[in-house]
Amino acid sequence: MFDTKVALVLRNDLQTWQSLNVTAFLMSGIVAQTPDIIGDPYVDAKNNLYNSLSRQPAIVLTADAQTIAKIHQRAISRSIRASAYIEEMFETGHDAANREVFAKADPEQAKFVGIGIRADKRIVDKITKGAKMHP
Repeated sequence: MFDTKVALVLRNDLQTWQSLNVTAFLMSGIVAQTPDIIGDPYVDAKNNLYNSLSRQPAIVLTADAQTIAKIHQRAISRSIRASAYIEEMFETGHDAANREVFAKADPEQAKFVGIGIRADKRIVDKITKGAKMHP
């Protein structure tokens, strides 16, 4: 049905609230980069209007810190633009502060807690090798 695949990879030692927070942020980055994946608004039986949702499902995977670092490097080496969330962003309170701590992160040493990508299915499978389905 889809030639592309959306995969969100979360570090496997996150607290539940952190996993949910990172998932939301990563998916928002995917949607911002590819707004054509958004479908039409939803309308219920009483004609209440709801927000549009992604037409394309996303898989949520988990991996340890070392595997996420490899996934990040594989995405970079293939020039795949990713959504990314680093550990230091949990300590900030707003978008500008998030970008400030992210800008200071050395991509080879960063403590990634989440990576989101959308690309050709085969490429996503190769990039996310080693990650497992989120429980």
